[in-house]
Amino acid sequence: MQIRKAAVAGSWYPDTPALLREEVDRHLSSAEVTCAGDVTAIISPHAGLHYSGPVAAHAYKLLAGRRYDVVVLVGPSHYVGFDGVAIYERGAFETPFGPVAIAEQCGAAIAMAASSVRHHSSAHVREHSLEMQLPFLQRVLPDTPIVPLVMGYQTRDTILNLSKGLAAGLAGRSALLVASTDLSHYHDAATAARLDSEVIKHVGAFDAEGLLAALESFPHHACGGGPTVSVMQAAKTLGARDVRILKYGDSGDVSGDKDAVVGYLAAALGNFPQKPEARSPKPE
Repeated sequence: MQIRKAAVAGSWYPDTPALLREEVDRHLSSAEVTCAGDVTAIISPHAGLHYSGPVAAHAYKLLAGRRYDVVVLVGPSHYVGFDGVAIYERGAFETPFGPVAIAEQCGAAIAMAASSVRHHSSAHVREHSLEMQLPFLQRVLPDTPIVPLVMGYQTRDTILNLSKGLAAGLAGRSALLVASTDLSHYHDAATAARLDSEVIKHVGAFDAEGLLAALESFPHHACGGGPTVSVMQAAKTLGARDVRILKYGDSGDVSGDKDAVVGYLAAALGNFPQKPEARSPKPE
């Protein structure tokens, strides 16, 4: 079986099962999430587990106890430049917890529906944006196969073509979409929060087109902005109506250095019961 070896185990996250389990479970136990309903997609960061794990855990804790037939991971390419979207077609991705099988038939259906998707295994060799999601997935959705997709140049045509392909390829399937993205990079925390609020505004409003326009005017809002737009569009086509912003933070929350931070967001897209309106107590 073709195995994509772990690229950042031992550097971005622990390379032994016991230590990795301890850290992932610690982040999950610390996350506070109360959000009932059906989850179609999540948005999660992909920095080192020590830094982004406390935020990512809010999205993954929401998945505990749920069941999906497949998880489709969409992240940006940090190391290889190319047009379109790279799929790893078959085999498995390896982590210290063991292999994560690839859902080959589902991946083929997405590739058939999206002309931008093509086999490009070398784009996955060093890429961490998908790998950083796997330890959490293996704890909350064990034995669920994945479709790994890495987006190259984040053009409007590629983003929209992928969103249509995701929606068509996943129609009728019990699938979870995961958009992997960090937000602004290496600004002071106040500036980062201001820049990141633009992304959070569009995500919270379920406004994929508005987010795409914002990214076109300022691409550095989010390294995985294109994947996020594709996932948002596909989730809406698949029936998701609501968004919950679960957690925002930055690397300085962990390091203590607020002079140059990376922003992190956890969010969920799906169908969630509306929160009851607060009512004033009736007078006696």
